[in-house]
Amino acid sequence: MYDRLLVPTDGSFAVERAISHAIDLAEVHDAAIDALYVVNATSYGGLPMETAWDGIGRALEDEGAAAVERVRELAAEREADIPVRTCVVNGSPSRSIVEHARSNECDLIVMGTHGRGGIDRLLLGSVAERVVRSAPIPVTTVRVGDDEQDEAEGRSEAVATAE
Repeated sequence: MYDRLLVPTDGSFAVERAISHAIDLAEVHDAAIDALYVVNATSYGGLPMETAWDGIGRALEDEGAAAVERVRELAAEREADIPVRTCVVNGSPSRSIVEHARSNECDLIVMGTHGRGGIDRLLLGSVAERVVRSAPIPVTTVRVGDDEQDEAEGRSEAVATAE
């Protein structure tokens, strides 16, 4: 059913829940994984002009390389011989994720979401929501975040799929 899964990562520990779900799916479907990190340069537009962009750009790309390498490491721990391609790109996260899925013939996007609602979602936006709305393929979202906060608010892990 699935041959290539796209797993966007931000490098955070919380997103490993989504990565693990993608690895489970890859094992079941004998699929490959594309690990994608998007350097969102627009979020650093407010830095002072004297800030050296080259240094920031290199630091962000290094962070991205470490994040996608972590996906490869987690897949290798399963010993299921899951092929993992890694990619670090610059751009808008939601647009870059959808474009990668299109241009690399991915069958499914598996990504984490913090599940924010109300004013938090309005102010912070939701990359996952924008991907779900514009992706030409199914998107599985995996709730990631603070387990203690989730338990305190009566929420548990949830996985949602949109086609």
